[in-house]
Amino acid sequence: MNMLLQPLGRFNALAGAIPRDAVALALRVFPALVFWQSGRTKVEGLFSIKDSTWYLFEQEYALPLIPPQIAAVLATFAEHLLPILMIAGLLTRLSALGLLAMTAVIQIFVYPGAWVTHGLWAAALLALIAMGPGRWSLDHALRLDRGCGPR
Repeated sequence: MNMLLQPLGRFNALAGAIPRDAVALALRVFPALVFWQSGRTKVEGLFSIKDSTWYLFEQEYALPLIPPQIAAVLATFAEHLLPILMIAGLLTRLSALGLLAMTAVIQIFVYPGAWVTHGLWAAALLALIAMGPGRWSLDHALRLDRGCGPR
């Protein structure tokens, strides 16, 4: 049994040495890119919402309580702004919370069968909200997030 525990202990020590700032950067970048790419499919040029986007929000994404014209603009804007903020590490926890809320809306009202994908997004976003953006962020540089240091 001890022969198993020693290699496991060494592996765990190595894994524990991965810088949390690197992990935080990955947690910021990869979910942000998912939303950024989605946002880019909704527009032509810099920020002209496509006819197909209006159609999707009226027909396929039809959300309760929010008119499709408002939902299309809000979602498209959020899918552009929040990923930029997250990658830069600026207002990171708030940006991650916004993307987590979008993920919940998508899961509950649009694609309830995609819970595995949405669960992965949510897990990354929750980890980022809990852990913070790390020291490789504007939040840390500007002292906007006191929880950016190592733990």
